[in-house]
Amino acid sequence: MEALSPTMEEGQLVKWLKAEGDSVSVGEILAEIETDKATMELVARGEGVLRKVLIGEGATAGVGDVIAVIAGPDEDISGLVGSAGTPQEAYETQSQEVSEAAYEAARVTIGGGDRVKASPLARRLATEADMDLQTVQGSGPGGRIVMRDVEAAKDGASGVSVTSVPRAGAGTDPPAAPGVDFEDRPLSQMRKTIAKRLVESLSPVPHFFLRITADMSRTLAARKRVNQLLEAQGDKVSINDFILKATANALERHPDVNAQWSGDAIRRHYRVHLGVAVAVEDGLITPVIRDANRKGLAQISREVRELAAKGREKKLQPEEYTGSTFSVSNLGMFGIHEFTGIINPPEAGIIAVGGIEETPAVEGGQVVVKPLMKVTMSCDHRVIDGATGARFLQTLKEMLEEPAVILV
Repeated sequence: MEALSPTMEEGQLVKWLKAEGDSVSVGEILAEIETDKATMELVARGEGVLRKVLIGEGATAGVGDVIAVIAGPDEDISGLVGSAGTPQEAYETQSQEVSEAAYEAARVTIGGGDRVKASPLARRLATEADMDLQTVQGSGPGGRIVMRDVEAAKDGASGVSVTSVPRAGAGTDPPAAPGVDFEDRPLSQMRKTIAKRLVESLSPVPHFFLRITADMSRTLAARKRVNQLLEAQGDKVSINDFILKATANALERHPDVNAQWSGDAIRRHYRVHLGVAVAVEDGLITPVIRDANRKGLAQISREVRELAAKGREKKLQPEEYTGSTFSVSNLGMFGIHEFTGIINPPEAGIIAVGGIEETPAVEGGQVVVKPLMKVTMSCDHRVIDGATGARFLQTLKEMLEEPAVILV
């Protein structure tokens, strides 16, 4: 298993594109691997014949683990594959503590020669309970029998009524059936990485937070005028594009914020690589707009759309989601008023952007209604002091309230 991204520690085998017995040349694509951020192609680093596949589709392996063997047609590979005769047998030799998700792709043969889809862990539990898996209904992918199905069947045989609810997909889950108290869902590679990164950020990084409110009247008007100009070429920009451009320009003026903690030094970046948080099915990914301060609104808009689409399809390349120097997360489109973001180490800051809301405000002694937007900045106090962060937010507010500054 090759490290296909800088942060990858393990990968899930999505699909084998070569089968045992196929000839392989250097550079040919062997398989699709789901990493912590995207689905990547695993290419052959040698040539010969794909003699042995050691893990099946759906299984997970750590970086450096042997997942297949390429060798000459008559070369002795027994020292590499040991006694594992099939991918299924290789699963069964692994520790039972391995995630059930890694087993769910396995198939087992039950008495009479009939094929039943089940994980090896489910098969072991069924054997221990003297249970016929042909009588168990699977709730895993494609109707596969998994551990919870066997346990539910055992409880049912004991007089306890339990129904397993299969996952229908993000946002379309059916209501829980009567008697169901909970459901355990295997972690995706992305969700595992998100969990790890959050702990790495919140535990050692001393966060503090600064908030501002910006009057977005002129930015709304500027967006309307810009889109009228871009209409002829079939392009348009969003309010978020203005926010990204203003943030990039403000970071250029405040390199102390466009910085990171490196243990014995603080690194100030003079190029602005802006991470843009994008929600995907399994969690969150942050594609990077490189040199955002040197790009126009239309170019930023196009890049964000293209990278977000690739992120949702798990097609981002490592260089497209690594190397950011500061991040922006915008939940305003979901009706969120304000929130706080968690810093993505080694960056020293992130801004969390709420929605634009018509809000009563006092102007010249009169109460008027204005489109106001709240921005919260999370700062790593080892790098950014309160006054440093405040000056940056003051510049950002000025740019959002007078967008002509970022358009010239």
